[in-house]
Amino acid sequence: MSDPLDKATSKAPATLGEGCLSRYDPDDLSPEDGTEFPDAAQLWEQLKEQQEETKKSV
Repeated sequence: MSDPLDKATSKAPATLGEGCLSRYDPDDLSPEDGTEFPDAAQLWEQLKEQQEETKKSV
């Protein structure tokens, strides 16, 4: 994906469920949809640490 505006005009992935239970169909997602996030675990740990520090300082 070289041009961000190309993304805005592409089709959205299929969804499952309805209303507040609606979510993207994992089988319809691809790397072009931004499904690759190799640093997710590291970010999750960092956010948990920040939340714990905030709780301790209150």
